Amino acid sequence: MKLKSKILGLEAEKPIVILNKEDAEEIDVRTLDRVDLVLGKQKGTAIVNIATRFIKEGEIGLYGEIMEHMRAKAGDMIAVMPSEPPSSLIHIREKLSGKTLTGEQINHIVEDTVHRKLSEIEMTAFVTALYNHGMTTGEVAALSKSMAYTGKMLDLGKKQIYDKHSIGGVPGDKTSMILVPIIGAAGLTIPKTSSRAITSPAGTADRFECLAPVELDFDEIKKVVNKINCCLVWGGAVDLAPADDLFIKIEYPLSIDPLLLPSVMSKKKAVGAKYLVIDIPTGEDTKVKTTKEAEGLAGQFIDLGKKLGIQTVGASTYGEQPIGCGIGPALEAREALSILKTGKGPEDTIDKVCDIAGMLLDFKMGRGGYKEAMRLVRTGKAYEKLKEIIEAQGGDPNIKPDDIPVGTEKAEVKSNVGGVVSWVDNHAIVEISRAAGTPKDKGSGIILKKKIGEGVKKGDTLFEIYAEKNYKLERALRIARESRAVGVGEKHDMLLEKIPRKTHHPKYFILER
Repeated sequence: MKLKSKILGLEAEKPIVILNKEDAEEIDVRTLDRVDLVLGKQKGTAIVNIATRFIKEGEIGLYGEIMEHMRAKAGDMIAVMPSEPPSSLIHIREKLSGKTLTGEQINHIVEDTVHRKLSEIEMTAFVTALYNHGMTTGEVAALSKSMAYTGKMLDLGKKQIYDKHSIGGVPGDKTSMILVPIIGAAGLTIPKTSSRAITSPAGTADRFECLAPVELDFDEIKKVVNKINCCLVWGGAVDLAPADDLFIKIEYPLSIDPLLLPSVMSKKKAVGAKYLVIDIPTGEDTKVKTTKEAEGLAGQFIDLGKKLGIQTVGASTYGEQPIGCGIGPALEAREALSILKTGKGPEDTIDKVCDIAGMLLDFKMGRGGYKEAMRLVRTGKAYEKLKEIIEAQGGDPNIKPDDIPVGTEKAEVKSNVGGVVSWVDNHAIVEISRAAGTPKDKGSGIILKKKIGEGVKKGDTLFEIYAEKNYKLERALRIARESRAVGVGEKHDMLLEKIPRKTHHPKYFILER
């Protein structure tokens, strides 16, 4: 059947066409089936949507991606015929039934995912099958390799590549911004590709973008790393393990994460990492609740690393409260820059960074890595390397913390009683920060003024909220009033709250503009 092309002017991340209901019935296709398209020498496959009025009989509506692929113009006559479903669907059905897949079968699924041959429903079926039935170590390794090799691979020749990754879950974690300059200052190579925030107040790419551009392409990354042996860039700009980004879009609305290990390790394989530290924040408000769970997860990363040729160690780190004081892209960038510039700052941040950096340095030194990391911070060597990174990526190496703009709308949250800080609720801090505008509004966020164990007097400020727009500040304050982000009590007060409670407990904080 030949149909006249209609350019819809709509974008999609996959090839989609719209057929009239009568034409679809004529060639026996249904919604989410596939059709093969031929226009001159151009061939393509697209997923079908069906309309009764928007597309007339004899027409085919083209979304932007398939229009560009087919080089189609309005009015072109395109041959349309039913397409055979991807053979990888057989493997997905096998996994749904609980079977173990071979490396070849997994590679087939990943290739069809990357080439957009699978619909979202079919990808969801695969992710759900992994969640329900789990994976063997062999399957995880095969999936990691396939996800890496179906994207671009960063080849830096004979350089020994060092890397770290945090599984996340704790706000304010600007570890990478401080760690990368330390490792670089030690003479080791660390091409750090990082993510943007999805549910957190800031990702590493969001933070570092306050200092320098992060959307570098592969050639630019190679140039920077060959010159100064490190970088801090956004991984989404360089097509590393592209299947991972597609699977994440399926996982996120389902709130499941069966691909955690291959997601992390495929990207490390893609950058050629040989030495890796996995940071596993541990605590009640994090993804991993106990050190026993952290040990189990670290063991899985270590075993997978052996199969991928990556020497891996795990670090269970304290996750019961935010790291440092600043939360939000600009506020965290200010704090990281200040720590490196002065060699001083929140001790929990410096200690965590030097612990993890020390583990990386121990791969090279054998031992003494923590002290060496601390020396590089205290002497300003890491700061000099940070300036090199900023300049190499197109930023101003002389930028000062106060040069980084933050939101002009500000409110203070004060304690209504004296005592000590009993807890900081990470989830509430994240919710308030995002209501204030993070990560989109880089100048928004929170500065913690009191942390667990610190003394508090009545009227002391517990935290400050920053926003770029007044209505977002008001929204953040509403959430702050409804939550108890910071708990203050007597030093030995064992009663946290009476359950159920009829009214908001007056003990924790009041709000002042």
